[in-house]
Amino acid sequence: MSRAGRTGLTLAAILAAGAGGYWAGHRDLALPDPSWLRAVPWLERAVPPAKAEPAPSGPVLYYRDPDGKPAYSAARKKTADGRDFLAIHAGQDANFDEQPAPPKVAVAPADSDAKRVLYYRNPMGLPDTSATPKKDSMGMDYIPVYEGDNDDGSSVKVSPGRLQRTGVRTEAAAERVIVNPVRVPGVVQLDERRVTVVSTRSDAFINAVANVTTGDRITRGQALLQLYSPEVAAAGAQFLTDLSSGGRDRALGGARQRLENLGVPAEAIAEIERTRKLPLSITWPAPRDGIVLQRSAVEGMKAAPGDVLFRLADVSTVWVVADVPEYQLGAVEVGATATIRLRSRPGESFSGRVALIYPQVAADTRTTKVRIEIPNPDGVLLPDMYADVEIASGSGRKVVSVPDNAVIDTGDRQIVIVDKGDGRFEPREVRIGQQGGGLVEIRSGIAAADKVVVAANFLIDAESNLKAALNGMTSAEATP
Repeated sequence: MSRAGRTGLTLAAILAAGAGGYWAGHRDLALPDPSWLRAVPWLERAVPPAKAEPAPSGPVLYYRDPDGKPAYSAARKKTADGRDFLAIHAGQDANFDEQPAPPKVAVAPADSDAKRVLYYRNPMGLPDTSATPKKDSMGMDYIPVYEGDNDDGSSVKVSPGRLQRTGVRTEAAAERVIVNPVRVPGVVQLDERRVTVVSTRSDAFINAVANVTTGDRITRGQALLQLYSPEVAAAGAQFLTDLSSGGRDRALGGARQRLENLGVPAEAIAEIERTRKLPLSITWPAPRDGIVLQRSAVEGMKAAPGDVLFRLADVSTVWVVADVPEYQLGAVEVGATATIRLRSRPGESFSGRVALIYPQVAADTRTTKVRIEIPNPDGVLLPDMYADVEIASGSGRKVVSVPDNAVIDTGDRQIVIVDKGDGRFEPREVRIGQQGGGLVEIRSGIAAADKVVVAANFLIDAESNLKAALNGMTSAEATP
């Protein structure tokens, strides 16, 4: 065949192939393999070879999952089904976003149990649904919602990449002891039961006063003063007469009782009985150990019945009276442990127990006084000192608890986001109890070992509310 004839046949074949490709392309028909052109020697030279992709150059930066999943490796690695990770070179685009999976050919389900598409929702979470597939204004496909995925309208499913980007963290609920200390101010006060007043029950003249002053420490039986009382002297003379004339039994009669009624110390009565003499002055001893809070006795003065000559206090045990606000009063119990820290002695602490909760609330401050008994053997706790009081509260038993940032409080109910696994989350209403130490007691709604979201839970709750709203809109549209 001449050269001109071969050229004509070549052009005719090329035009026929182009026309056939155009016709098949418009009718979605598969084109035949163009390798048949190469079977004819003189046509093979007319078919241009396919342009080869340039080989990647540069060092390997990392290896990534061949399916586009967010899985990376610095060394060679294989997938679970034995395929090699793809090498990403320095000259290629390094993108760590989750890549779309390779397109798959949709195959009609063969069984009748296949999930049915209920509707399509907006990919950006907008309240817009469609009964048929569509795209939004940015060209993104609407997301299908299948039958069975919508059984719980409040549950949401979040992809692993989105969980990582939003910073969602979970923590398991556990049984713990919740301690919620009540921190309030307090004042050191004397124990009212350990305060004593030294006075006489008759007119008396002070002959001498011991060398003790306000603030001195004294011991029981230590001499405080000497006094002369006409009534005491008359009763003492009658007591001596009874002892001399009638013996011991009569000595225990009216005269002795009269001395005791006048408040004469037992030591002074015993001294009269032993010596059979009536002293001019009666020595008045200290009735208890303690410190001198007040000294009013002066040598030569006349004391009327009931006049305070000395005021003594035993400070081995003192009170700390704390003002607890009304709203915290329910957390304080009698017998609870309390820690006292003095502002005048930083770095030191003292322990005591709540002895009494006063049965009255101050109208002006809305506080109630709580009394705490503190041992004070060294006497470092002085009356009217300011103190910082920390009262331990709580039942002391273990309860199911979660971190306080896991609870979303809407005002009328409390919600936690439960991690159901595989990226699925469910908002669940709970009933809370005591709080303290960054923990919240959960009395109902979840159990120990349930995982709850402790970070970014507001984002999941918002998406759950949006899904519930979409479900409501879909149900309303489906109702005739």
